[in-house]
Order: sequence, then C-alpha cells, then structure tokens
Amino acid sequence: MNTLILNVGSSSIKYSVFSGEKFLLGGNIPDIHEKSEYSLGIHAILNIIKKNNLKIHAIGHRIVHGGTTRKSKIISSSVLKTIKEYSEFAPVHNIPELIAVEECTKLFRVKQVAVFDTAFHSQIPEKAFIYGIPYKYYSKHGIRKYGFHGISYQYSSEKASQILKKPLKKLSMIICHLGHGCSICAIKNGKSIDTSMGLTPLEGLIMTNRSGDIDAGLILHIMKKEKLSPEQMEKILNKKSGLLGISGISDDMRVLLKSKNKRAKLAIDVFAYRIAKYIGSYITALNGADAIVFTGGIGENSAPVREKVLSYFNFLGLKIDNKKNKANASIITKSSSKIKALAVPTNEELMIAKEVLRLCKKQ
Repeated sequence: MNTLILNVGSSSIKYSVFSGEKFLLGGNIPDIHEKSEYSLGIHAILNIIKKNNLKIHAIGHRIVHGGTTRKSKIISSSVLKTIKEYSEFAPVHNIPELIAVEECTKLFRVKQVAVFDTAFHSQIPEKAFIYGIPYKYYSKHGIRKYGFHGISYQYSSEKASQILKKPLKKLSMIICHLGHGCSICAIKNGKSIDTSMGLTPLEGLIMTNRSGDIDAGLILHIMKKEKLSPEQMEKILNKKSGLLGISGISDDMRVLLKSKNKRAKLAIDVFAYRIAKYIGSYITALNGADAIVFTGGIGENSAPVREKVLSYFNFLGLKIDNKKNKANASIITKSSSKIKALAVPTNEELMIAKEVLRLCKKQ
C-alpha cells in the first residue's frame, strides 16, 4: 500500500511517499506565499508521483490544530468542519492544510487521513490546560492549552523507549522539540501530562522567530506606544521575534553560533535558559525524570545548544559525555549519569504513515 504524506506548512509543502512503512521518495515545495500556490504545489507533487510510476492508495495529512480530537481520523465532512473550526487558532497552518485536502480530493480518488498534532496532548489534566482568566472563556469559546508537535512527540517517545530498552509505561521523560517551532513536553507512562505550547503555537519557548511566553500587559503597552493593529502585533510576535528579534541578525541557530556579535550570544543564552527553566518545572511535574530527549532540527544537530541547556542540571547528577554529544549519539550522557539525555531524530512523516496504515486496515 502506497501512502502520500503531506506536511503543509505556512510557506512550504513537505511530501513523502511510503510503501507500507518503507520510504520511497520525498521532497519539499518551498517559497509558497499565496493560497493559489498551495494548489500548484499539490499538482507538482502529483506530476512527480506520475513520473515515478507510483499509484497512491491513501493520503495522510499533518493537521496542526484539531482541538480536543483524541485520535487520527479518516477525513469526512465532520472532520473538515473540526479543522475549519480550529483554524482561527492556527490560521497559518490549518487553512493551507484545508486547501491541500480539497485539492487532493479533486486529484486523487483515495481515502485521506487527518493526523492531528494536538491529539497527543488531548488528555492532559485540567490543572495543566486551564488559563488564569474567567472560566467562561473556556466553557464558551474553548480557550485552553491544546499543545502541538504531538506527532513528533509520539514518534520520539517511542524511539527513546527503544534506545533506553525500557517500556514507555515505565518511563518519565521530557522531550524538547527544537526546530523552527520549539516546544517541550512532559511524558509519563507514554502520555503527555503537560506541554509548553498553548491555545496557539505561540506560547512557551522562545523560537526562531516567535516570542514564546510574554507578559500580556507588555503586548498592550507596545500596541499603544507604537499604535499597532492586532494584525501588526501578531506579525511581530510570530514572524519578527525569538532568535531573530533578540539577535537582529538571523533566525538560524547555525548562523548565531558562528557569530561573534554580542546579541547573537544573548539570543542563544536566552533560548537555552528558557528551555532549562521549562525542563526544571517539568521535572517537578513528573516528580523526577528518567530522561531528557532532544529532537527537531536544532535538538538533533546542535551539540552546543544541548550542552548549554544540560549544564543547568549538573546538580541532579546529569553528566554529559562531550564526545558523544559532539557526535550526536543517541545517548549523550555518561553511563554514571542519574538522568539520561538523548538526541533522537524525529520522523513525523513515518508516524503519519503508520497512522494511515492503521486506520485503513480497519476499514
């Protein structure tokens, strides 16, 4: 069974084709800026599939916001309604994803599956997802923490379990997904109990160009001082903040690590400090952790960032192995370390392919 996996982002379409769980081909359609370009991108992917003489039997979509939906679902009118409903909380993701689903409906006569980034976090306890605002906004409008990167967390937690040779149900771990978007998740017995992203993918860690946690009063103050509209303020928080905003140079961690600029160093320090603070709070929430896992582009590949973050936990008996860390080994701590630290490449596309296979076998 061949499955086409689509990971539609705010400015690109990543695609992969799997035969069962075996990767056949994949690529990226970059630099998408207009809604019409998403349709053109899907057409370009179809042409690539035809050139490789492949028949597609099902399609899996990464859907960023699915609200409280707990499982992946075969796309129907009710599922489309859910995706549309939560588009207001993640418009730069859900709207392009809807365009991709609609275009695939025209071009392919196959089942399509929605795999939700929020599903992994759908059972976090109420004490972790309620905000300190009037409760009516939750009951009336669904204003609560949802969390994201769930597909990555599911894959990475299962992989970490294999590396540590311990069942997921006996592990407490903290996974740091550090890529273009960054978040952290506390996982106990294979389930998310808390995560840093919230109602939208803006909350939590400082990211490449997103602000992360910020004083709400500060936002109102800047809007008044600079006479900014909500749309302008949203653009600043989502596109011009984070590593880019602090450094004034780049949103690319590799560029910042090579730079001698003081603000570049400051951006890295703030980035690592925020991660360490979240890890510390999640160690408390978990009542201790067996492992800290790094994944995502920065998490998997940046030894200096991992070293800077983990240096805050020497007092807990965490001992980093510098040689293993620089080599991006699976386990980057010494054998005597009380808490293990891991670098685990994520594979969201494979996780989506597995979900498509599971659901289609049930039909």
